[in-house]
Amino acid sequence: MDKKDPFGFDMSVSSSKKKNPRSRRGMSGASETSKRTCDHEGCTEPGQYRAPKSPDILDDFFWFCKEHVREYNLKWNFFDTTSEAEALAQMERDKTWERPTKPFKRSVEEAAWARLGIDDAHEVLGGNATRNPGKNGGGHRRLPPTERRAMDILEAKDDWSKPQIRKAYKSLIKVLHPDMNGGDRSQEEQLAEVVWAWDQIKDSRNFRDGD
Repeated sequence: MDKKDPFGFDMSVSSSKKKNPRSRRGMSGASETSKRTCDHEGCTEPGQYRAPKSPDILDDFFWFCKEHVREYNLKWNFFDTTSEAEALAQMERDKTWERPTKPFKRSVEEAAWARLGIDDAHEVLGGNATRNPGKNGGGHRRLPPTERRAMDILEAKDDWSKPQIRKAYKSLIKVLHPDMNGGDRSQEEQLAEVVWAWDQIKDSRNFRDGD
């Protein structure tokens, strides 16, 4: 395929690179076309490796040879001019790529309930808020997948309250814990599942706090 256009211009990428060699860099990061001399005092080697002059000037560079850029990088400290509090604050922001999570805005309905001093509309229903017998008054309640799995692990029934589920949890702990089995640790995996299951239920709003 002819890469030249009708006006005689070579439109290929390779041709563009030949005309503009400034962007050519080796795999090591060296600028192969750099004509600079190493900025380290007394060094006459080619300066093919760039390094920012300071944490506050990241778009202005020194140019070093391979040996001196390594030496410079070993001494580099981005937080050199910041206080400990500023450094910790920056590291905290970096955890979310400086894009902190913002809370969801309340819906119109939630805002209306809030004006009445009610944070959760289920509070209006009291103990009936967590009951969902279904069309025929039976069957499984609709629970989040993690809570449904937790209930299966604890062998608990859907209409049980938290105290009842906790009682089942304690019974399983007594059966599985090594201290109750002469140090036998063969059931530690099941024990970990039971502990995980109770963690899903104990703070859930989907179960009554009392009988």
